[in-house]
Amino acid sequence: MIRTVATKPYPDQKPGTSGLRKKVPVFQQEHYAENFIQSIFDALEGFKGRALVIGGDGRFYNREVIQKAIAMAAANGFGKVMVGQGGILSTPAASHVIRKYQTFGGIILSASHNPGGPHEDFGIKYNAGNGGPAPEKLTDAIFEKTKAISSFKIADIGPIDIDKIGTVKAGGMTVEIIDPVADYAELMESLFDFDAIRANFKYGFRMRFDAMHAVTGPYAKEILERRLGAPNGTCRNFKPLPDFGGHHPDPNLVHAKHLYDEMMGPDAPDFGAASDGDGDRNLIIGKGIFVTPSDSVAMLAANAHLAPGYKEGLKGIARSMPTSGAADRVAEKLGIGIFETPTGWKFFGNLLDAGMATICGEESAGTGSNHVREKDGLWAVLLWLNILAVRGESAKQVVTEHWATYGRNYYSRHDYEEVETERANALVDELRAKLGSLPGTSVRGMTIASADDFAYHDPVDGSVSKNQGIRVLFEGGSRVVLRLSGTGTSGATIRVYIERYEPDKSRHDLDTQVALADLIAAADDIAGIKSHTGRNKPSVIT
Repeated sequence: MIRTVATKPYPDQKPGTSGLRKKVPVFQQEHYAENFIQSIFDALEGFKGRALVIGGDGRFYNREVIQKAIAMAAANGFGKVMVGQGGILSTPAASHVIRKYQTFGGIILSASHNPGGPHEDFGIKYNAGNGGPAPEKLTDAIFEKTKAISSFKIADIGPIDIDKIGTVKAGGMTVEIIDPVADYAELMESLFDFDAIRANFKYGFRMRFDAMHAVTGPYAKEILERRLGAPNGTCRNFKPLPDFGGHHPDPNLVHAKHLYDEMMGPDAPDFGAASDGDGDRNLIIGKGIFVTPSDSVAMLAANAHLAPGYKEGLKGIARSMPTSGAADRVAEKLGIGIFETPTGWKFFGNLLDAGMATICGEESAGTGSNHVREKDGLWAVLLWLNILAVRGESAKQVVTEHWATYGRNYYSRHDYEEVETERANALVDELRAKLGSLPGTSVRGMTIASADDFAYHDPVDGSVSKNQGIRVLFEGGSRVVLRLSGTGTSGATIRVYIERYEPDKSRHDLDTQVALADLIAAADDIAGIKSHTGRNKPSVIT
């Protein structure tokens, strides 16, 4: 029943920060998906007879690749696969299932917040036994295998009915189709004060959650409406669709503008939230106020003790380097460690496993804790609901009181998407070349204190990750960060991060872009963004 199929390598299967992402037609090339899956298995050791989790975000081509992955797992010697019903399994839920059932690892089929459809994005990534994304050492090994692959193994087991919960035998392997929501919902109930949140809804608290026709829909519907008693209709766009309803499942102020407009309107609910394609990102909007992801992680950390799962306090906070320093001030006040890592959730894994950090966050709307080894959009929403219920305050009150206590970090990210790769690389190369000459110079009346290319020294395993983003720090604490993103599928995305710290609470109500105007102009002066890209403005501002 097992066939060994001859194949040839594809040169473009180098995983990015979250696995291999390409357009669907690329994955539909002969043996393209099979090559990458086999390369994952070839880079692993010791999985014979063990269990593998398989699931995805429901995007186009998800179901087809799940069938391939099941058949290849059987051929390669796995003893069991656990598959989310209908192929659905959010990224944080997959991490939890891996950890709860102590499986060998998992394959997650997703391109996260990128669009879905016949000509849009698809992705495959491997998560290790701790539930977290494969570390760089493993993704490098997988890439090496893709360059030398000559055959893959697949079992002729026929299609598996992944829509029916239960267990079947196929190719000498057990295939268990699981409820994708149950284990995750149980975990959330153990972490948060569901009684307090339920009471808040009972007494009239109003919320809007937009699942963006992505994977979080079934989870939000079960937890928010069925378990917490939010009114029917609280969750919108909750049915996962292969093309996400023709929309871009990225919960930011561009692609979820309808939610923002509703939350700023005269009859706004008390709280608004959204999640992305695979359920690991979040958008938080209070009535009349948008909470930046950087602020959100700081505010969640400052108030986490109000939730049962974190009542004993935090061991530390970790943030990606481009994320604002708001969390640093919380860590300082709490007397706990703060860790600055490269972008990519995999860098938090060692800190979480070592018990050095409890809450982690990224400016790209990813927030999570040590409950899983992925960022978790719905977790962040539930912790916000817990905080609001216990404090009996609005989101706007929580935010303004936090700024009054810690100061405000004005912060924005400007994305220049699908820039020609050559142009993007030229910009970065030129900027790197002049880093040494920048300190001491003045731009727009601001003196540059230091400039470097961020390198991370992992305090757990001693590994070093270089070239993780260019930092230009000004006297007084302001900074500009520039890096190329590894999560797109065409061209390059240049991300520019601008931050200014303002301790004076009388200046906490400025428009963010106005407060950052001189720094935005300085970023272009230093990096030549307009001249290199030919763009007069960013594609997206968050």
